[in-house]
Formats: sequence, structure tokens, C-alpha cells
Amino acid sequence: MTQRRKTGDDRRADIRRVALELFTVQGYESTSMREIAERLDITKAALYYHFDSKEAIVRSLFEERVATLDKLIAWAESQPRTPERAAEVVAGWFGLVVDDGLGFARFALANQASLRELMPKGGGGLDRMQRVSALLVDPEAPPLELLKIRMALMSANLAVMGSQDLNLTEDEIITAAADTAGLLVPGFAEAIAHRATAARKATA
Repeated sequence: MTQRRKTGDDRRADIRRVALELFTVQGYESTSMREIAERLDITKAALYYHFDSKEAIVRSLFEERVATLDKLIAWAESQPRTPERAAEVVAGWFGLVVDDGLGFARFALANQASLRELMPKGGGGLDRMQRVSALLVDPEAPPLELLKIRMALMSANLAVMGSQDLNLTEDEIITAAADTAGLLVPGFAEAIAHRATAARKATA
């Protein structure tokens, strides 16, 4: 069987994946472009062809996630308010956390200081969380209901943060996040668990 030749998009995805791993384990500041190239078994010139700096790699990671979320929000805002739309929004939101095995959440937590200047300007995560939470409640919902929705949306990120010194598997962390979200908002637990199962099947 002939192996498919990697495209430029494939190579960029490989670079982002390896850089994410190294930034998480070693720290953003302590990781060099040379180390990323060596881990990929490519030349520095090949690496620089796709990304001219570590900063460019990180910005690409953020831009990819922001674009995915903005696409989900735009779709949802064009649809009627139904339980099916809400389920799709919840699954899409949690997909940004669980689809890569919590890798991005761990990376962001490990490099908070370094990432402050690299996050996209103009409408960051808080703004998007507010828009997503508004999609999941009635327009006349009281503030307390919105707060519970937002807390549930943050459950996976908080689970990663709270598990730092605990010997837990990623499945255990995701399950704990799902259970907590389900206590706040019925239905969220199923959405997280479903998305996590789909992610595991996709990478099997």
C-alpha cells in the first residue's frame, strides 16, 4: 500500500502537535525551533518554511481554535433555538478541549505568563464564552442561570487545572468535568462524554 504524501497542511499540523507537546513539557521559553525540528526529523529550513518563529506556531494554534469557535457561533446564531442546536453548541465547545486529549488546555496552563502577549487581540475567550452561553439559555434567563452555564462551560478547563498534582488519566479528568458540569446544567455531562468518545474513536 502506497503511503500518502504529506501536504503542507499535514506538515503544519505535525509541527503544531509536536510544538504543543514540547511547550507543555519543557515550557515555551525553554523550547527552541531546533528542538522542534529535531523531534520531527526535519531540517530547520523546512520548519522555517512553515513557521518563521515559535510565536508564529502559537498564534497559529490560537487562530485555528478561534476560527473553529467563531464558525460554530456563526452557525448557531443563524439557527432556530432548539434542543438540537444547544446540543451541537455544547459538543462543539467541549470539543475544543477534549478532542486533542486535553493537550491544549495543559499547554495553556503550563505557559500562562508567556502566552499573555500571544493571544489574539480583539474579542478573546471571555467574549466568546459570553456569546456561547447566551446561545444556551432563554433571552430572558436570570443572571444566575447564565452563571451556571458559564461555570459548566469552564468545567473541563478547571478540571485540567485542578488535576495538576494528581495521578489521574485523561479519561478520569474528563469524566470528573462531565459530572461537575452535569450537576450545574442537566445535559452537559452527556455532551462532554459523547464528544470525548468521538475523539477517542477518531484517533484510534
